[in-house]
Amino acid sequence: MRQDWEPEDLIEVWTMLEDDMKRVRNKSGATRLGFALLLKFFEVEARFPESAKEVPAAAVEYVAQQVKVPAVAWADYDWQSKAIQRHRGEIRAAHGFRANTEEHQDRLAAWLATELCPVELSRDRLAAAVVARCRNNHIEPPAPGQVRRLVGKAVKDFDKRFCRSTLDRLSHTARSRLEDLIAGDGTEQGTDGDGAAAGGGRSHFTELKTDPGAPGLESLLPEVNKLERVRRLELPADLFADVSEKLVDAWRARASKEYPANLEWMKAPRRVTLLATLCHVRQTEITDSLVDLFIQLVLKINTRAERKVDKELNAELKKVRGKEGMLLRVAEAALSEPSGTVRRVIFPVVGGEKTLKALAAEAAANEARYKARVRTVLRSSYSAHWRRMLAPLLKALTLKCNNTAYQPVRDAIDLRSGAWSSR
Repeated sequence: MRQDWEPEDLIEVWTMLEDDMKRVRNKSGATRLGFALLLKFFEVEARFPESAKEVPAAAVEYVAQQVKVPAVAWADYDWQSKAIQRHRGEIRAAHGFRANTEEHQDRLAAWLATELCPVELSRDRLAAAVVARCRNNHIEPPAPGQVRRLVGKAVKDFDKRFCRSTLDRLSHTARSRLEDLIAGDGTEQGTDGDGAAAGGGRSHFTELKTDPGAPGLESLLPEVNKLERVRRLELPADLFADVSEKLVDAWRARASKEYPANLEWMKAPRRVTLLATLCHVRQTEITDSLVDLFIQLVLKINTRAERKVDKELNAELKKVRGKEGMLLRVAEAALSEPSGTVRRVIFPVVGGEKTLKALAAEAAANEARYKARVRTVLRSSYSAHWRRMLAPLLKALTLKCNNTAYQPVRDAIDLRSGAWSSR
């Protein structure tokens, strides 16, 4: 409970009403004040304070004035006496509440594990849900410490159930392949704490957690291999259909922080569930990263081709020097003799017919020519280096498009993929 109360809030919440005063009329001294404070505290929190310090000092002073007992008597209220037990029972009955029993707590834990843990990860919100459910059912909520333990038990029970359910949904082959992920790539099995295999190589699990580097064949082909490895696990599409996405993401995050050696020490249901959630999420992430890498590579190839063509054209355009001054002289000559012939008026100011032919050649380097040259350079670059990525990439991705304008591209991809498959 908050400890700072404004006067108007005290009056609204802590004022002893007529029925409240009737309940304390047969009590006196510390017992009278203690009962009154427990009564008003319960009205606000739907529970009793764990100690005298939890009741705001301002509320103690205000209620003490109303029941005409010195505020210092609050320190004499016996929290271990039978009187306080009777007071609590009387207050619960006055508000239609029942005492919280072990049976109630077991039911609450089962309710949390079944209904809320699959969709809610925050323990604070789970604790708040326990208190709210108790209030709705007119049951005195457990003390905050008990609520935390109850939530912890529910989360633990749900985790066990979730792991067992995941394990049961996987085929024997899928389980075996998941277990193989934490085996080293070397000839000897096992890994050290950093994920290195005992035989010297990294485990597939460690490689699976890594993100791609800069766009290039060196980053794209390993991503294709990762995706193929995850798909070979043959995880059911509906493996996590009945739990929230954020729960799967949370388990995937846990898996990402584990080392192969740590996983080997875990019990099979938990180990397999961590591996399954990681692979389930990574399959989507790797597919997205492949598409991103492919787009970046296409842009990279095109940009390099444009730069190369720009460099070539700049060298070609520089062959005709002083173009700006030449254009000015042509304009002045044409304006001075608008009826004259080109040979008589223009040729002399530009240095003859040969210079104009050079200018015409320069103008021929227009946008169409530029694009054609870019395509030529791009094709040459693709054939020499980037072609190696296309076959494994198209094999790894399933491309779909509803736009009929791009159907020829789809047909070409299908044709090319079929040609690779037949080899």
